[in-house]
Amino acid sequence: MLNKVILMGRLCQDPDFRQTTSGVAVCRFTVAVDRRYTNRQTGQRETDFINVVTWRQQAEFVSRYFHKGSMIIVEGSLQNDNYTDQNGVKQYRMNVQADNVSFGETKRAAQEGSGYQNAYQTPAYNAPAPGYDQSAVSAPSSSPAPAPAPAAPAAPGALQIGDMNDFEEILTDGEVPF
Repeated sequence: MLNKVILMGRLCQDPDFRQTTSGVAVCRFTVAVDRRYTNRQTGQRETDFINVVTWRQQAEFVSRYFHKGSMIIVEGSLQNDNYTDQNGVKQYRMNVQADNVSFGETKRAAQEGSGYQNAYQTPAYNAPAPGYDQSAVSAPSSSPAPAPAPAAPAAPGALQIGDMNDFEEILTDGEVPF
């Protein structure tokens, strides 16, 4: 059974970076992903909010280079977290266990701002996942440097992805590398 996932969206809040008592880095974040179609009644695109967990070097990478509003591409697998909360109630939550994380926009576009900086906000992770003992996790000793502020905010509703000058043409011999 395949459960591989690739998603592209924007971070809803700054990543939550922590380290376990044994020093393993873990980073949790939520990605807002627009659906391909619009709602017939409202004419608006709906958005899904997907919880993502990444570990070790990928966790450090995300905490260092991504912030609220950043466009991100996540490759991973679905993981169902089942746990019993403090009241004895069984809880179910679906996460994406990230295997690979990469930038979804150019550095220039990210610095200019995309108009989505405050568009998506969801509550932070409040419930612990199975095997994720909150008491065994400590805040990092040094927080990552804050990201630079956008140069100029975009007009409301405008989507600025950048221009084609941000990309270079890659010439190949016609063979696809995969």
